[in-house]
Amino acid sequence: MKSQPCRPLIEVVAQIPDSRQARGKRHPLSALLCLVCAATLCGCRGCNAMAEWGRNHGTESVTALGFTHGAPCAATLHRVLRALDRARVEAVLGTWAEGVLAARPRRRGQPEGLSADGKALRGSREQGAPGTHLLSVLSQRLGLTLAQVAVDDKANEIGAIAAVLRGLLSVGRVVTVDALLTQRTVAQAIIAAQGDDVMLAQDNQPRLRADIRAILATPAHLAAPLRSKRAHDSGHGRLEQRHLTVRALLPGDCDWPGARQAFRIERRRICRKTGALETEVTEGVTSLSAQSADPQRLLDLLRAHWHIENKSHYVRDVTFDEDRSTVRAGALPQVLAACRNLAIGLLRCAGEPNIAAATRRCAAQPWWALALLGLQRQ
Repeated sequence: MKSQPCRPLIEVVAQIPDSRQARGKRHPLSALLCLVCAATLCGCRGCNAMAEWGRNHGTESVTALGFTHGAPCAATLHRVLRALDRARVEAVLGTWAEGVLAARPRRRGQPEGLSADGKALRGSREQGAPGTHLLSVLSQRLGLTLAQVAVDDKANEIGAIAAVLRGLLSVGRVVTVDALLTQRTVAQAIIAAQGDDVMLAQDNQPRLRADIRAILATPAHLAAPLRSKRAHDSGHGRLEQRHLTVRALLPGDCDWPGARQAFRIERRRICRKTGALETEVTEGVTSLSAQSADPQRLLDLLRAHWHIENKSHYVRDVTFDEDRSTVRAGALPQVLAACRNLAIGLLRCAGEPNIAAATRRCAAQPWWALALLGLQRQ
């Protein structure tokens, strides 16, 4: 296990404000949150399982977490978590994630890639819970969730993304988004925050897509030179070939905010078993200059965008069974999702490539999970 890169989580969660009145308060909020985080690291998925985890691991573990009156019951966890300030919880955990990112600096000249995308909490949404569509931003390099905010539905990601990115962007950070978030207002917000973007253009931006196709089809003597790069990958029973063609923009080529290069990426996927061929062509623009992002760098950023699906959303759904969680009261759905993000981030910082295997190891060795939170056995 690698050493803690910044402040222990036991100190971080202590910054989350407790709205309960002092009278009748039996368990410290920091202890309750650490219990939830530790139980999540061990694969627990709901308040009942988390409370049982606390009762099953004896006085030593419970005391180390900060409890003075034994482990709490599930009703206590449910009641306290649903009353938390969701925005404050996310802000505190986001500050911790930023600290981890700063403690592990990127290579010189390499941009800090951030992926932005939304995810629905399907089980909670079916129960009528509010705010069950979560827009999050992930560090491509470390697999850490840097920010997460609830929006009404997928369409409302457009209105929320600018505010989410405002505190995350700076020089050297590049945001990759899918076609839904390829909007002028989003591009303007990213440029205003001194960040850069890589945006995909599909049918929701027909004019931009037509402009890109025209730019890439312009004769060589009338435009900047075309540059290209090919890449090949195999896995999951298929071969994938990617061909990126990019051209730097000249003044007047495109009026998209901040655009400095236009590109087209062609993907060919071949199923090893059946030989079936699938082809996909996507256009896009980026505010990165030709000097700071060559075709290989753009390919890497586009490929890494899907880390938010593979390293976060997929893990939350498959390993932590998030989509089948039916919690619906107050802040509970988003707080539990934030704790899953935190558990994934802790395990990735510990060098664990397989989160499912890591949760099984935590379940077998619970003090390893507590050590990830900054707790040591006495």
